[in-house]
Amino acid sequence: MDGERMVPVEGLLRDRTDIGRATTRKPKTFRWLVIVGLVLAIVLGGLYGFNRFREHAIATYFANNKPPPAQISAAEVKTEAVPQFANGIGSVTAVHQVTINPEVGGRVTKIFFEPGATVKAGDPLVQLNDGPERGDLASYEAQARWAQTTLERSSQLAQRQFEARETVDQKQSQLDQARAMIIKTEALIAQKLIRAPFSGRLGTRQIEVGQYLNPGAPIVTLTDLSTLYVNFTLPSQLRAQISVGQRVNVTADAFPGHTFEAEITTIEPQISANTRTMTIQATMPNPDNALLPGMFVNAAVVLPPQPDVMVLPETAVDYTLYGDSVYVIRQDGKDANGRAILKAVRTPVKTGARLAGKVAILEGLKPGERVIAAGQVKVQNGAPVAISDEPAPQPPAELTRH
Repeated sequence: MDGERMVPVEGLLRDRTDIGRATTRKPKTFRWLVIVGLVLAIVLGGLYGFNRFREHAIATYFANNKPPPAQISAAEVKTEAVPQFANGIGSVTAVHQVTINPEVGGRVTKIFFEPGATVKAGDPLVQLNDGPERGDLASYEAQARWAQTTLERSSQLAQRQFEARETVDQKQSQLDQARAMIIKTEALIAQKLIRAPFSGRLGTRQIEVGQYLNPGAPIVTLTDLSTLYVNFTLPSQLRAQISVGQRVNVTADAFPGHTFEAEITTIEPQISANTRTMTIQATMPNPDNALLPGMFVNAAVVLPPQPDVMVLPETAVDYTLYGDSVYVIRQDGKDANGRAILKAVRTPVKTGARLAGKVAILEGLKPGERVIAAGQVKVQNGAPVAISDEPAPQPPAELTRH
């Protein structure tokens, strides 16, 4: 037994105790993992179920609480004769307009007018110094009187054969020359008094008393504003539709909402080779002197109206970059009380001329259809609508000027 090794009893007991503890720890750890996994599954399942329940509740709420139909104003698509116009841009000129100038030179001695005044034909405007001419006139008148006296004396002597007939002819020639000089001098004196050639309104004064004026120097402008010319151009393709005597509606930016009436009086017999346009001149009365020469205006020649054109209030059309459209009111079944359910359907349209708050519809609609004339802001495509009894708002007949 001396060759065998002895193992201590205490060491064997300690090893067996450690093995038992390790065996006991493994089942406890596994149970804790299972418990945590179950708790997480329950929590996640509860959250999922709650979200599903909430979504279902929200969908049920909105399904049972639909918003009421939008209140709108409706308009019916009608057909009527639509006026046609040939539009052009032009300018206004005066029938009578001139810059007053002296025919002869001279020093200004008197000015009879005030700037901006209205004068009549023949009213004096400016007096130039005519003293030398009046002195010449007195001299020529004296010569004429002396020539008249000597002519009468020579005629009496010639009848008695006391003086030659040739002398009488010389006296007559001297009298005629004196009278001719009188007429010439009176004409020069008349040129020194500058008068208005026609009735009209004066402009700004460009001279002063004491100033020497050369022939042709500007004194003041004179314009007759009672009648004006409207000159504008139109494409040559419209020549067959334009004739003398047609009415022209004239509008100016200075008077928004106001239309002046003119009449075509002249059509230029030549077409511009550069622009292929024809020049039209219309005559327009201007009793209030509202328009002034030089203003830019819009001229619309009135053409025969186009019949049977679909029209709508201009408020019914939605103008966008992607095209024009309207909301057509269509029936979508009936409710429990038997009343028609209406919905709005966006429909693209092709628009034409616009006039007096209306717009022509060329394509996209049929006569008799109803469209939304007011209230489009509250409507989307396919949304339910209800027609209000109140009439659609009307555009103002005339723009307000401030």
